[in-house]
Amino acid sequence: MMVSTKGRYSLRLAIEVAILGTDGVPVTMRQAAERQDLSVKYLEQLGGALVKAGVLKSIRGVSGGYLLARPADEITAGDVLRATEGSCAPVACLEEGAAVCPRRDECMSIDFWRGLDTVIENYVDGITLADLAKAR
Repeated sequence: MMVSTKGRYSLRLAIEVAILGTDGVPVTMRQAAERQDLSVKYLEQLGGALVKAGVLKSIRGVSGGYLLARPADEITAGDVLRATEGSCAPVACLEEGAAVCPRRDECMSIDFWRGLDTVIENYVDGITLADLAKAR
């Protein structure tokens, strides 16, 4: 699995919100962009995807911004990655909703791919934003 800039930057954004938003004050995209040296416009797009997925919540208004939608210890890296990357599956034939491969029943490597998928899912779902915020 190759994680794109969307996935990497989304995770950085979510960690920033976990760190800066601990006192209940919304984190602005400008704050996160400056601290992470990223584009505000790009982070706004990613923030929308994270809100839609229930990772972040948006606070409107002059003193608005973003907060975590749930406690940091309840949001996993997998939640963030799936919000922007889609599936974490290492091969297309294991993705949710993917067309069933016509060779699936004969595939000699499908068990390997399923095992790798399990390892990836367990890893990304075993690390929370709280863990990542502490490591910083």
